[in-house]
Amino acid sequence: MSTVLKTENIDKFFYSPVEFQVLKKIQLEAKKGEFLTMVGKSGCGKSTLLYILSTMDTDYKGNLYLDNQLVTGLSTDELAKLRNEKIGFVFQFHYLLPEFTCLQNVMIPALKLGKYSEKEIEEKAYQKLEILGVKDQALKLSSKLSGGQQQRVAIARALINDPLIIMGDEPTGNLDSKNTNMVFDIFQNLTQNFGQTIIAVTHDEEFSRKSDRIIEMIDGQIH
Repeated sequence: MSTVLKTENIDKFFYSPVEFQVLKKIQLEAKKGEFLTMVGKSGCGKSTLLYILSTMDTDYKGNLYLDNQLVTGLSTDELAKLRNEKIGFVFQFHYLLPEFTCLQNVMIPALKLGKYSEKEIEEKAYQKLEILGVKDQALKLSSKLSGGQQQRVAIARALINDPLIIMGDEPTGNLDSKNTNMVFDIFQNLTQNFGQTIIAVTHDEEFSRKSDRIIEMIDGQIH
């Protein structure tokens, strides 16, 4: 299995109100098609690490490689392009635009990337919505959907550019157990049948227990 993400000795400090080391010598590898969950108490550094892995936080020491490319030190523009192309995001809150249809919401990152024509992007968006079981909701306003359906549309949006990795920050934190199980099954399907890599921060023990590998963080270190 090829390595899609790797860190070398990542350290992270906060300087306010006092200097505090929040991450210590993080060594991590993620393989293609792997479903990883990051767990640990609040304040252990897991969300901070996720933001570094996603290239949104560049203020750290050490190296981050994505798809065998060193991304530490790239410019803001280069990182924005890389993120849009290679990373899909699923958050606790879906962040869909309520005045847009589901289809339009899913198309946004691909229109931004500008690799395909609008017609091709629309076709891809329908495909992703179909994989997620919400194709029949495509032309509805996203605000008219249930919470579980909205989160599935958000996952379809994360998939539109066929990213290398999907990163989830408490992706089921806002869902009931039925919808949580549904999102888990979707993630498992994406890793097993589509070779998608998923790294998700979660407080849900059952969700993490069923994933391929658990990364437990204690006081800024991986155990």
